[in-house]
Parts: sequence; C-alpha cells; structure tokens
Amino acid sequence: MTKKTVNYSKIMKDGLWNNNPALVQVLGLCPTLAVTSTLVNGLVMGLATAMVLVGTNVTVSMLRHQIPREIRIPIFVILIASFVTNIQMFMNAFVYDLYNILGIFIPLIVTNCIIIGRAEAFASRHHVLASLTDGVMQGLGFTLVLVALGAIREIVGQGTLFSGSDFLLGPWAKSLTITLFQSQNHFLFALLPPGAFLGLGLLIAFKNMLSNRKQVIKNAPIPTPVQLVEAV
Repeated sequence: MTKKTVNYSKIMKDGLWNNNPALVQVLGLCPTLAVTSTLVNGLVMGLATAMVLVGTNVTVSMLRHQIPREIRIPIFVILIASFVTNIQMFMNAFVYDLYNILGIFIPLIVTNCIIIGRAEAFASRHHVLASLTDGVMQGLGFTLVLVALGAIREIVGQGTLFSGSDFLLGPWAKSLTITLFQSQNHFLFALLPPGAFLGLGLLIAFKNMLSNRKQVIKNAPIPTPVQLVEAV
C-alpha cells in the first residue's frame, strides 16, 4: 500500500473510537481489569503498552520485506519481548514503586493481543509512517480507556483522584491527590476485578450509545423546505 492510499483520518478514528482496542476489539483485558484500581496505575500501564505498540509497529513495518512469512509470528513475539524488556528496565530504574505495584503485568505486555494483532494486521502490510500513526492512535485509545476506568474505580472505591501521583512524579506530587469524599472503609467491590468488569461494561455501553445515536442522526432524512414551513 502506498502513501497516497492511506487514510490517516480513518486510522486515527479507528484507534480512538471506531475500532478502539479495549471498547470495540475487547483486547488487553488482563491489564485493563487488573491494574486500573487508580487513575495513575491505568495511565502508566497504558503508556507502557502504547510505547511497546509503537516500537513494535515501526520495527515490523521497517523489516516487513525481510521477515519470512512462515516464521513471522515468532519474530513478532521476539521484537515485542525486546521492547517490553526495555520498558521494564526503564520503570525499574525511574519509577520503582509503580513498577512494584504493576508487578507481573508489565512483562505480560508481551502476550497482549493488541500488540501482536496490530503487528500482524497492520504494520506488516503498511509503510512506516502509517504504522507509526496506527501504533500511536491504538495506544492512545487503549490508554484513555485505562485512565477512564481507573478514574471511575478510584472515585467509587476510595473517594480520591490522582492518588499515587507521587509514585510517578516524586514526593511533591502528593499535593495533586484530590479527595472527593471521606470514607472510613474503601468500597472493595470497585477496587477488585469484579468492579473492573462492571466499569468496563458501563464504558462499552456508553460508547455504543453514543455511536448508535450518531448513526441515527446521520441516517435521519433531511427535511424539505415544505416540511420546515409546515413544522413552523
């Protein structure tokens, strides 16, 4: 596919909305449900996944003519594992507390279906710029869902927002934590995986509602001048 035939607007809309990896493809559920107990956790996990996705997409696109088709999947996995290892080492060095909180889910990015799916379905068939755009948009779409789900669960579960910002930005960021309401006991249902299932379901339902409403408006007949006069 040449540059002239690539619809960048469609790539952006697909990644953010029409084919969002979490809300439409329903991929990457393991980190989506497990680590989004707070907004900060969701943000960091989303960004880590997005960086691996972008790096893998660009590399696969650059090497797509050199990778034998018969062994492309093992090669994709090796490339993904290499980027994940780099992200893991970076987090271990600079955000150690968050690295401990996210735990096993960082190395499990290797098995994230979003990354290998985009490498196979898109990057291996498109040039570098298109693959870079797809990686950025799919990663951003995934990150936004994790942030939204993390914010919902954090507010409902413990009445705060931006809790744990100091793990990411340093001790000064403790002042960023917003306490919306005080509670002696946290609402554990929201902070545990069952709450994540419910929260994700609500986000998917909200997305579908907006998409259906947009489709109805798009398909609605345009009133003629006579109908407008009669309505008046």
